[in-house]
Amino acid sequence: MGSTAAQSDRPTPRPAGPDEDRAAALRAANINPRTGLATDYLNHFNEAIMLLEMIPDMPECAEDFLSWHPLTYAEHFTASNFRARDLAIEAYESADPTTRAEFDNITNTMTSILTAVSAAMDKVRQDKTRAKLAEQATIWVKPLVALAGGIINGGTEADIERIMASE
Repeated sequence: MGSTAAQSDRPTPRPAGPDEDRAAALRAANINPRTGLATDYLNHFNEAIMLLEMIPDMPECAEDFLSWHPLTYAEHFTASNFRARDLAIEAYESADPTTRAEFDNITNTMTSILTAVSAAMDKVRQDKTRAKLAEQATIWVKPLVALAGGIINGGTEADIERIMASE
């Protein structure tokens, strides 16, 4: 009977419910189950930042940056090889509207900055001017990528700004 007592002391595993199954599927796909957002989308902006960072030392990289085009969350995943792209798009669409609005506000700001810098860079041909534009854009966009990452990982814009202000 000793083994029966030992067995009754252990918690009985509950069968996984639909919410737990969905959370597990999201985690397995590198999508935050609390926010419904995936950091993979930030790779799109990190690519632009990487190209911008190269321009001061390699001016010919300006042409590579000029070929970069903004993509929405859904466009990014549709065009990617992300294994759970349909799940990523569906999770984004069903994410909390407030969280998604904060996230979209930041990503739209990054898109606006990068688009404006691209248009300005396309109009000038001097490497020095392009380098200055690239450096300034990087200064503006990098912190926004960090803010977006914080929202993806469950923080709010206000939480992240408070943390950054205390440093």
